[in-house]
Amino acid sequence: MRLREFIKELENQGEVLRVSEYVDPILEITELTDRQCKSIGGGKALLFENSALPFPVLTNMMGSQRRMAMVLGVDKIGDIELKINNFIREVTAPKKSLKEKIGVLPLLASFGKWLPRSVSGRGECQQVRLSSLNDIPILKTWQYDAERFITLPMVHTVDPQSGARNVGMYRMQVMDEMTTGMHWHKHKTGERHYQQYKALKQRMPVTVCVGGDPVYTYAATAPLPDGIDEYILAGFLRNKPVKMVKCLTNNLEVPADCDFVIEGYVDPSEEKVTEGAFGDHTGFYSLPDYYPLFHVTCITCRRDAIYPATVVGIPPMEDAWIAAATERIFVSPIRFAMIPELIDMQMPTEGVAHNIAICKIRKSYAGQGFKVANTMWGAGQMMFNKFIVILSENQNIKDRLEFFDPLRDIMQQRGTLDVLDHTSPAIGFGGKMCFDLTAKTVEEGARQKIDFIINGCIPDNCRVLEEWHTLFFFGWQSDGFYEGAKCIILFDDRAKGLSNSDLLWLAVANADAVRDVRVEQGRVVVDARFKRDIGRDFPNIVSADIQTIKSIDHKWESLGLGEFIPSPSLKYHSLIFSDSAEVKY
Repeated sequence: MRLREFIKELENQGEVLRVSEYVDPILEITELTDRQCKSIGGGKALLFENSALPFPVLTNMMGSQRRMAMVLGVDKIGDIELKINNFIREVTAPKKSLKEKIGVLPLLASFGKWLPRSVSGRGECQQVRLSSLNDIPILKTWQYDAERFITLPMVHTVDPQSGARNVGMYRMQVMDEMTTGMHWHKHKTGERHYQQYKALKQRMPVTVCVGGDPVYTYAATAPLPDGIDEYILAGFLRNKPVKMVKCLTNNLEVPADCDFVIEGYVDPSEEKVTEGAFGDHTGFYSLPDYYPLFHVTCITCRRDAIYPATVVGIPPMEDAWIAAATERIFVSPIRFAMIPELIDMQMPTEGVAHNIAICKIRKSYAGQGFKVANTMWGAGQMMFNKFIVILSENQNIKDRLEFFDPLRDIMQQRGTLDVLDHTSPAIGFGGKMCFDLTAKTVEEGARQKIDFIINGCIPDNCRVLEEWHTLFFFGWQSDGFYEGAKCIILFDDRAKGLSNSDLLWLAVANADAVRDVRVEQGRVVVDARFKRDIGRDFPNIVSADIQTIKSIDHKWESLGLGEFIPSPSLKYHSLIFSDSAEVKY
């Protein structure tokens, strides 16, 4: 499916708004996109037809449950989970007779239809040759971003030993018209390939695609096992092979129907360059660090190319809907390969994909909740999870908190975290915590239900969440007026006006699960305040600047976007501590 065809489908479903008036790719497109992303249900996709360059810009294309299902080619996301469940069940079920064994062969044979297929000649993605990155309407998304960033790149590399292809999504900061940064985290396959080429003292061929069938973009984000080609997943989802063509200046192959192709190389013998800051999907800026430099050798595109981009920031944003689809697609393989007792898994939007996971299991023995948590922390990208909650079948968190005993039901440890986690004592390494809220066996020891009782006046700096047995304190803590409270979370007084959902995001983002969490008097106390003197710089939250907000407010009536939507950034301005990406006291 070409990107233009997908946009036509979006229009038929009333899922896209066209903006014909000029909107500046520097900050303004982001502000309009953020207003849609934080609307009910994810708002609409936006097609900016006037970017001052020949190419329209598409944002928020996967930013709703409906649009995400359309990308995956199904009526609803659950259909994908059912498809994968059925495939695993058919392949792995015991076969008692020869007829049953033969019956599974067509299913296995269909695997061949999903493999990417090389085709000769040039692809549609190579119809037009561009002179530089300045020919593409690349966005600058937030005010303290270091530069413009390509935010939906499909970065193609190969293992120099095995030849296995990897397609990953790594943001790319524009350094000049022919170079970008290459944001390969130390845990990612692209970085592993880079280290292999460095050992071989060879240049590393890299090709970046943007656009094409939206399923390619999704596949590049998927947490596939190392060595599994992302275009096999795309072929599975489309039930047909992805057609691949050879690049013009290196030997890599890319989908023939992409919108843009940026070819080049990374030279491992070069010094890494400073990349960032960047307003990231955590809702905070990721601060400057050193990453490889990508040299562009050739840029091509379709004649009718459209430039897709994503905007990330304080949740909910488009990436929340992508994560929700991934949750459904990969729960069955996790259950099959590692955790047979797993019933379901959810990653709340406030957890930005790696800060919170909630798992339901069929519990049959003591310690099983902790066992599942440890297994999850060893399962691919789940190793980045910071807080995990384990429940028994047919239970919910609110009901189980009445029986929660922190001394018994918490497990704290240290391990690998996402490089973007800004609270960890060291980059990529910090605290993890499991809340085992499963029904307890005799061996684990039962506990009597404890009611939540408030005695006396509630201080002005406190918010009570009685059904969650939780207290929020802003600026300082007060003791002695509550019984049965299971959790106390400390925030800066600047956060007092935020919603409960925003506070959950801030709590799990701003606390290291070991350094900032302690158990006192049978209660969990979480310090979610902004930190200083932790051995590394602390970042500001991501929000639009007042000038950009006013500019979009002024243009709103002429944009044809319907009822006015105020800027979501306004409520977060109280959490900005300085006029830079870093917190400066």
